[in-house]
Amino acid sequence: MQRWRGLEDIPEGWGRSVVTIGSYDGVHRGHQLILGKAVQRARELGVPAVAVTFDPHPSEVVRAGSHPPLLAPHHRRAELMGELGVDAVLVLPFTAEFSQLSPADFVVKVLVDKLHARSVVEGPNFRFGHKAAGTVASLTELGETYDYEVIVVDLFERDRSGEAFSSTMARRLVAEGDVRGAAEVLGRPHRVEGIVVRGAQRGRDLGYPTANLDTLPHTAVPADGVYAGWLTVEGEAMPAAISVGTNPQFEGTERTVEAYAIDRVDLDLYGMHVGVDFLDYIRGQERFDTLDALTARMAQDVDEARAKVAAADES
Repeated sequence: MQRWRGLEDIPEGWGRSVVTIGSYDGVHRGHQLILGKAVQRARELGVPAVAVTFDPHPSEVVRAGSHPPLLAPHHRRAELMGELGVDAVLVLPFTAEFSQLSPADFVVKVLVDKLHARSVVEGPNFRFGHKAAGTVASLTELGETYDYEVIVVDLFERDRSGEAFSSTMARRLVAEGDVRGAAEVLGRPHRVEGIVVRGAQRGRDLGYPTANLDTLPHTAVPADGVYAGWLTVEGEAMPAAISVGTNPQFEGTERTVEAYAIDRVDLDLYGMHVGVDFLDYIRGQERFDTLDALTARMAQDVDEARAKVAAADES
């Protein structure tokens, strides 16, 4: 899969393509329907499927300080899109100047002049251009002028509530610690990524050495507590007990994400980029009366995490 940063990265002589545009944060199940339809239409037409997204999130440029927590960094989104069959991902730097483009100018500059769109696939609430003035209707009208079709894909709805799956929904569930609910929206466990850094090393002293993550900017981190999941290192997913919080037992103030790879006390992960996938919530953050009480509870947490991951792996 090709990955481009900016319009200037698109190869010279790029031909017709099927295009879909959006933030695609999380590449959740609703996104997967849209991307899947774009790939299907591209195969029918015998052209590449291109996903266009933005960095930073447009809201941060339009309203400084409003950057939402991110469900997936851009490299992870590209990986997930590639798994769905997308042939190229274009990340457009979203600047104040770019935000001023009218819907018509956006279509000409991106879809027509650079990507030579044959088909554009979007959800029904797609908006684009200055002040989000462009709609699916205006996109379709411009397509009549510039020779591309528009395909609208209905959003995926939850069975129990009828609410359409969205990145906003997934972020809310993650923030609440409902990582099972978030996985239902995403179609996979929520992942937090980062570089392993040296912490206070109290986990090692207590017999449970943890990988302490320096998380990527704007990461959507689950609510404080203990979780079951996986620590993924260079493609290997290891069952893990995960702690999120400020470590009140030792009067901590900085919020951290730490993962103990169950029964793996031999790992040296400092400086490595790792992923932590959240399977299920175990308990909230607590302060114990004694260290013995803490270590006893940690042993119980590890046993619960081991059982939950084993059950998930068997299902």
